[in-house]
Amino acid sequence: MTSTRAFQPAPALAPGDRVAVIAPASAFDRASFDAGLALIAARYDVRYQPAIFERHRYLAGSDQRRCAELADALLDPAVKGVFCARGGYGATRLLPRLAALSPTPPKPLVGFSDISALHLWLQRLGRISIHGPVLTQLPSLPPATCARLFALLESASPAPPLRATDTYVAGVAEGPLLGGNLSMVTRVLGTPYMPPLDGAILLLEDVGERPYRLDRMWTHLGLAGVFDRICGIALGMFINCEEQDADYSAADVLRELALATGLPCAAGFPVGHGTLNDPVPLGARVRLDAAAGTLTFLEGGVA
Repeated sequence: MTSTRAFQPAPALAPGDRVAVIAPASAFDRASFDAGLALIAARYDVRYQPAIFERHRYLAGSDQRRCAELADALLDPAVKGVFCARGGYGATRLLPRLAALSPTPPKPLVGFSDISALHLWLQRLGRISIHGPVLTQLPSLPPATCARLFALLESASPAPPLRATDTYVAGVAEGPLLGGNLSMVTRVLGTPYMPPLDGAILLLEDVGERPYRLDRMWTHLGLAGVFDRICGIALGMFINCEEQDADYSAADVLRELALATGLPCAAGFPVGHGTLNDPVPLGARVRLDAAAGTLTFLEGGVA
């Protein structure tokens, strides 16, 4: 199945542009936040609301606070880009409140993990967004990751290709890159906030999910007809997903599941919760060569 849908990129950032930091999901560690803030503040004029440090149980404040903060950042014409402080949990709670919001002009939103829910909503609106490190993860990643992120935000040129570590199903596919965190994709699937997946390359990664849970979520995708609509699968990192004392690995389970789809699939792309999390533009067109283990970006994440 081929996708003819084009996703709209946001205008490119420039050094010194104003950007907003938001916390649409879980509360976060202040030291990691400050360290990540220093990295992007060396490049951009960073603003955040004082209420970002609020806590409500496991959330960064109430749904109303977090949604208002997100909407303000997306609608403020002075803000050129939006960085998320942390994933965790909470972004899905905001989706009904965002139903009437259509940010214009578009601007890049950066985050991953639970932030995948917001990416899916933005792709539903036809926008490109950036699957990349949250602020609290950024200080633990190699400096090259930060450089790639800034280049992705500031240049309309396609990002350098990514390389996988394994081929599960050989083949070549081309289409928009959609998806993100596997758990979040399955939570948003079947709701009004899920973008059409026709002809897409589906990106999936996760953390802390034992193999049977990965199987359960993958099976849900299959039952929902996802593998009949997409044309390829790019698997990122699956961290801390092993079953103790088992004679099989999470990779064994994922390989078997991928083989059953018959779709081109490569695994081990440096995307997700591990020691590497290279940013990628969701919604941008890519070419997956699973046998070669390459994911080539055919367009940029900004215009």
